[in-house]
Amino acid sequence: MGTNAGDEVLELNERVLEAARLNGVGYCCTQIMAIMMLRRMGRENPDLVRAVGGLCKGIVDAGETCGVLFGGVCLISLILGKGSDDETAKDDLPFAIHDLAEWFERQTRGPYGGKKCVDILTASPDKKACLKLIVGTYDKALSILESYGVRPGDTVNE
Repeated sequence: MGTNAGDEVLELNERVLEAARLNGVGYCCTQIMAIMMLRRMGRENPDLVRAVGGLCKGIVDAGETCGVLFGGVCLISLILGKGSDDETAKDDLPFAIHDLAEWFERQTRGPYGGKKCVDILTASPDKKACLKLIVGTYDKALSILESYGVRPGDTVNE
């Protein structure tokens, strides 16, 4: 049991370092989350990474809903959503998104005054909250997917 706890801490540290490195080379919150999930799946998709960049900073500096929440929603939809004519979105998709949105609201309401990017950056102008939220929301999205029976990166057809 002690080894597992240590492994979780190491995994979290690796995610924090990966997120910080990606931010350091110019990716924003939503892009970081997309890249992390794509890597977990053994994929690259520059088009997707560019597309989700418009969701950063509360939709490109508008200060609205935090891009981290948008990123988490995109991750869940990437795994459970419809992506081609021969696919069907999983029935769990809206429930999984709802679970993430409720969780995110609870995480941001108290410490940051809300889920808007502007609220979070007002409470944390040094953006330390952003890295914490990126990794926490990424982990929560994975946990939610797992609760619906999906482990991204474990199957080939994701």
